[in-house]
Amino acid sequence: MSQFLGTHQNRLDAKGRVSIPAPFRAELRGEAESIKLVFRPSHKYACIEAWPEPRFAMLAARLDGLQIFSDQHDDLAELIYGDAYKLDADKEGRVLLPEKLIAHAGLTDSVVFKGRGDIFQIWEPCAAERRSAAVREPSRAATMTLPVGFVP
Repeated sequence: MSQFLGTHQNRLDAKGRVSIPAPFRAELRGEAESIKLVFRPSHKYACIEAWPEPRFAMLAARLDGLQIFSDQHDDLAELIYGDAYKLDADKEGRVLLPEKLIAHAGLTDSVVFKGRGDIFQIWEPCAAERRSAAVREPSRAATMTLPVGFVP
């Protein structure tokens, strides 16, 4: 499984194409010959989430535990699938982001890629910095740590 680390800045061209950062491409290519991702709007933040297809399948499989016609199943299916797009990167590692996702994240000509372990996010640079600051300050004040006995 991929491990996306770090923060990287890149350009979004007028057509909506952006290059996936080289470290992220290397992680993706380690698993397959081509780069296949599912992009979706975050349901919590004004950013885009990028999921490697196998990881997205694991997320989607969790719906199987819910009653198929229940409100919870329908709502989660809408969140997961409703605005998701399967996109393949070209040989240079570029993807063409749908306008709906660009608008959701408020992207213009510069974007920030943030590693989230098994997925990555694409942010507008100022929004990315605000999010990072919002997380850093409370974690310092609360001396946030992992639970005792944590073993990966």
